[in-house]
Formats: sequence, structure tokens, C-alpha cells
Amino acid sequence: MTSKKLTVSLILGVVLVAFAFGVYNYQRRVQNSQMEKVTAQQARLVRMHSPVFGPQAAPVTIVEFFDPACETCRAFYPVVKDILARHPDDVRLVIRYAPFHQGSDQVVRLLEAAKRQNKYAVVLEAVLAAQPAWADHGKPNLPVAFQAAEQAGLDMARAIQDAQRPEVTAALQQDVEDLTALEVTRTPTFFVNGRGLPSFGREQLLALVAQELAKVQR
Repeated sequence: MTSKKLTVSLILGVVLVAFAFGVYNYQRRVQNSQMEKVTAQQARLVRMHSPVFGPQAAPVTIVEFFDPACETCRAFYPVVKDILARHPDDVRLVIRYAPFHQGSDQVVRLLEAAKRQNKYAVVLEAVLAAQPAWADHGKPNLPVAFQAAEQAGLDMARAIQDAQRPEVTAALQQDVEDLTALEVTRTPTFFVNGRGLPSFGREQLLALVAQELAKVQR
């Protein structure tokens, strides 16, 4: 390698390291800012209307800001479901809506209507299973999501009416207000007993849940 090429390579390496360091620092600042908001506004994590899986009195609470059109939310659903199955008495999941994608708010309303028919879980799973067919972020095919819900046993005539209830609108507005205040900008975003993930990933979520379980199982 000539000295000129070596110099260029060294400069490029320094630039890449500086860029990576800058990205890391930015991410840390964002995370620190978010955790300051969460610490100061704990009441925004869980609301009375929020869907809950697992025992209400569980010592470990996973809060997930969730978008039914989010592919990563769909991928994480089995992970969270497995955590609940492994710790049926100690962990609960609280769903908060973050309808960032086009059409997601309509599916959220459908899920809230399903809750009134005691079919929330089955409709949620049906909608997620059908997600690849309806969740086009540019032009979502919402009838496919509604059809999946109906096939899961939802009374659609009743659900369509319930989806427009003022309390459903209020719940959706509250979730959007809370995610904005807590600086949630992507889905899924997880908090475990009020603690955010140090970085995003399956192993990080499992580790944080394990840490919180260890505190209550001593």
C-alpha cells in the first residue's frame, strides 16, 4: 500500500470512529433525556384503560409502547408472551398504543372494541398474524385486518360501533399524549418497572426482566 493510500485509509478510519462515537453519544443523550422524563412522570406509564396481560398485582411490569402495524412489534410478541408464560405470577404486560403508521389508529380502535367483547387477546393475535397482508405503511389494507378480527370471532357490527365510542377516542388520545411526553419515538419501546432498555434487543429485554425478578425473588 502506498503512503497516499495509507493516509486516506487512516483518515477514513478516524472519520468512521468519530462518526460512531458521535452516534453513540447522541443515543445516550436521547436515552438519558427519556429516562429523566419517565422518572419524573411515572404516572404516564400505566393508565386505567391500558390492556393488561398477567396478574394486576405482579411485582414486575413490562410496559410496551406498541403499534399493530409495526413489524418489530409483531416479532417481539412471541418473546413477551414467552416471558409471561415463564413467570405467570410475577410478570404482567401493559400495552400502550403508539400509532405511528398510517391506519394504525383504526386498528387500535378495533382492538379496544374487541376488549368490550372479551376477545382482546385473540383479536390481537389474529391482527398480528395477518399484519404482512394489511400493514403496508404507505397504503394499509385495513379491510384485511378487520376480516382477520372477524374470523377470530369478533362481532364486527358491534365492534364498528364500539370503536367510535368517546372513551376509545379519549384512551387513544391519552396514549399519544403520554408517548409524546415520555419522548417515545419508535416501536416497540419497553420499560420494565420504569427502567428503559440500555439498548434495544431481545437479550436486553430478557436481561432487564431477569434483573427485576431477582429483586423480588430474594
